[in-house]
Amino acid sequence: MLDYEPGSFHVVRHVRPKLACRGCQDIKQAAAPGRPIDRVMAGAGMLSHVLVSKYCDHTPLYRQAQIYARAGLDLHRSTLTDWVAQAAHLLKPLAEAIGRYVLSAGKVHGDDTPIRALGGKGGKVHTGRLWVYVRDDRPSGDEAPAAVWFQYSPDRKGEHPAKHLRKFSGVLQADAFAGYNALYADDREGGRIIEAGCWSHARRKLWDIHVRQHKLPGTLAHQGLQRIGELYKIEAEIQGRAPDARRRVRRLKTAPLLKELREWMDATLAQVSAKSPMALAIGYSLSNWTALTRFVDDGRIEAHNNAAERALRGVALGRKNYLHLGSDIGGDSAAVIYTLIGSAKLNGIDPQRYLAHVLERIAEHPINRIDDLMPWVVAPQLRAAWQSTPLAEAA
Repeated sequence: MLDYEPGSFHVVRHVRPKLACRGCQDIKQAAAPGRPIDRVMAGAGMLSHVLVSKYCDHTPLYRQAQIYARAGLDLHRSTLTDWVAQAAHLLKPLAEAIGRYVLSAGKVHGDDTPIRALGGKGGKVHTGRLWVYVRDDRPSGDEAPAAVWFQYSPDRKGEHPAKHLRKFSGVLQADAFAGYNALYADDREGGRIIEAGCWSHARRKLWDIHVRQHKLPGTLAHQGLQRIGELYKIEAEIQGRAPDARRRVRRLKTAPLLKELREWMDATLAQVSAKSPMALAIGYSLSNWTALTRFVDDGRIEAHNNAAERALRGVALGRKNYLHLGSDIGGDSAAVIYTLIGSAKLNGIDPQRYLAHVLERIAEHPINRIDDLMPWVVAPQLRAAWQSTPLAEAA
């Protein structure tokens, strides 16, 4: 029988004996144990719970304060806000290390999403952006650990991805956002970045039309969706295979389908009004055709950018609940926490256990050994600890 007992808070009291020597007149006292954050009463477990509740379970801090009050714990929202900010500052070097790891890959998925933040002109709310960069080559048979890196900016200017990716060279799989265009210049300082498109973005434009047409079969939008669906079926067949094997299958099966799709788009474009939604949807694909078809000749590249979109799903859910960030500095804190939680999830680790593990150690951890705290490095230790719990044994 499975039952549930609500979680409880407990106070950890450290007794530090003070001893005096009558002979030498010297006084000694046991050293105080380290804390995640100096002069803060929250332990690693409490801090990780607050962070995961907000950025993983999407519970705003004011609701957390209400939940804690029901348990008899008086924690003001401003106190929780300070804890989040200080924890993010403490964890920032680890998030930066994950960012360096992500950008050391030969291919990165990139995307961004809007998020409201206070601190605009006159104290008004303005729209900032959370940018995400994902390293995940498991679909092409690579065994390197997956990771995600978030960055915040107060606007959506192209200078931000240029700054984030200034040391990156390789393949960037993203949508057709014009702010990325400067990255694809042949003479770019820092090495060349190759553009790879996303069929999910192209498909979504047809899907929106299909929905407005009440999903009637046989329409032009429905025909386009069916043709793109054939591409996805082939991708499902070669999921997890080596790049060379994926390239061979794509050249054999995908390339002919893309040729037929291009011919159908050209013919359809001649039939519809130049300003119609259908013409705009097809125009998106045709204007980005080179980037959209680059995956055929490179087995490392995906047909879509779903890895980045999955990473942003938690942000989309969270912003519906907490409505806006407190400031642009709060956006930087959110980027740090989203980086650690997202990377833990990609490596099959419970985010709360991971953050508690890190917060217990990082304050006194040597900065030149920060990689020892990466999610995939501590994963075996966390899994072993979980296997020894009563719940794991019962399962």
